[in-house]
Amino acid sequence: MTDDGLPTAAAVLEKDHRRLDDLFGRFLASPDRESALRAIGEFDAALRAHTRLEEERVFPAPPEGKLTARISESGREQLFRELRLEHVQIRELSGMIVRQLGPEGDPRGVPGLAASLARRWDAHTSKEERDGYPAALGALDAAAKAALREELERPGSG
Repeated sequence: MTDDGLPTAAAVLEKDHRRLDDLFGRFLASPDRESALRAIGEFDAALRAHTRLEEERVFPAPPEGKLTARISESGREQLFRELRLEHVQIRELSGMIVRQLGPEGDPRGVPGLAASLARRWDAHTSKEERDGYPAALGALDAAAKAALREELERPGSG
């Protein structure tokens, strides 16, 4: 909580992680292909919105906008680059599941993709909450933190 009794920007982002966890859980618990496709489609859309917001507002883009490592990058730049790269990998896995459950897909590979996505998502959100948010948000002044928190809490932002 902030001094004004409102949740911090990190708390808002973490709450969205838990919402995404719930959406992914609904996918995993789906009893049939049709409901699984609906559930993973909802997760995929929410995941893309969440990671887009983080990339636009929380984790600065690397110089030249490339996700390849640079010899001169700082530890902070390396962390943000790695988190952005993980976003790409997680979105790709989620998208692959959507495609495999679709009418032209082959759902036999979905359990393996889902297991990989679950592992990567869990490791990624833990890393963001433990390292990424403190590094990114700790550098902001109080006004910037308040503005970000307000943006994050707007409907449809994440």
